[in-house]
Amino acid sequence: MWELARSWVEGWAVSRQVTRPVDEPWGLSIQVGLPDQAVRHVLLDADPGTARGLVGAVTEPATCIKGFLEPEVMQPWFPAAWEPLDPGFLMAVDLRPAAVQAPDGYTVDAEASGGVVRVRVLAAGGELAARGQIGLVGAACVFDQIITERAHQRLGLGTLVMGALTNAAVDRGAATGTLGATVQGRALYETLGWKVLAPLTGFTRTPAAP
Repeated sequence: MWELARSWVEGWAVSRQVTRPVDEPWGLSIQVGLPDQAVRHVLLDADPGTARGLVGAVTEPATCIKGFLEPEVMQPWFPAAWEPLDPGFLMAVDLRPAAVQAPDGYTVDAEASGGVVRVRVLAAGGELAARGQIGLVGAACVFDQIITERAHQRLGLGTLVMGALTNAAVDRGAATGTLGATVQGRALYETLGWKVLAPLTGFTRTPAAP
């Protein structure tokens, strides 16, 4: 479990093209550098005392802390300056080649750069209908930012993106896929054979008042 959790963190950093995660006593830390997420800390196997120590030491606004525990377990560690993120799930699958067939009027294209493969599904008029990407880390990869535009939902385009990304990953030697799923996304991924490994709970420190 923890090896897959670590590969998810490392692959996420590759996918988002941010600095490589740094090992810490409680897990991994990433300098993200975005206004809404300056730093991301991921608790791998931290005990409550260690986790509370980390939370108490954080002073930078827009710091995110995630862990693989239920929200009710982590909530008491965070004071009022922290806001809960939407609940999620760490999921994984053994990768196998997938059949990929775009619906009539849609085309699929892919591009690769710097350990990231991006897939786009375009509608007949050329507008973006769905997209997703993977970050490759050795024999594992992270599926990330899987999105279907509202006007093109319920046409199987999410499954199409996942299949195209799976084939790209297999072609590049990846054997295992991981991802962080939303409650809504979990349903799609389970139909494709993905399994839930653990809850994925997050909190973010709100910016200081001006």
